[in-house]
Amino acid sequence: MIKLLKIIALILLVAFVGIQFIPSERNQSEFVPKTDFLTVNNTPDNIGKLLQVACYDCHSNNTAYPWYNKVQPIAWFLEDHVVEGKKELNFSEWDEYSNRRKNSKLKSIISQIEDDEMPLFSYTLLHRDAVYSDSEKEEVINYMKAIKGSLQ
Repeated sequence: MIKLLKIIALILLVAFVGIQFIPSERNQSEFVPKTDFLTVNNTPDNIGKLLQVACYDCHSNNTAYPWYNKVQPIAWFLEDHVVEGKKELNFSEWDEYSNRRKNSKLKSIISQIEDDEMPLFSYTLLHRDAVYSDSEKEEVINYMKAIKGSLQ
């Protein structure tokens, strides 16, 4: 029985080491496009910082990766998370959205911040600075409402 456990442990160790050599895609860009939400809306610095800290890692073309992103299978999980986040909303491509889609996204952003659905709990566990205080939530929500109002 102990010999079998040792064999299983060795197989798992070899598999773990082996998957470290399988690369994952990185979501990083050298520049901020003209279509970026912060640029297009001339977003105030305080709101911009709040969005960058809590949203941009998963919802833009430039993720600030933590050290543990170099460890598989964590890197795959993060890669999938970023791909899904960008599919839902990509702040880097904001100005490419139609006004109707922008309106829908703003409504969703407001709702998800109000309901504490975003940023995700799994993200805020390791990124404590991404947790909004009540006043920060109110600031971001009011700003999103103002942008939404300007679209109509």
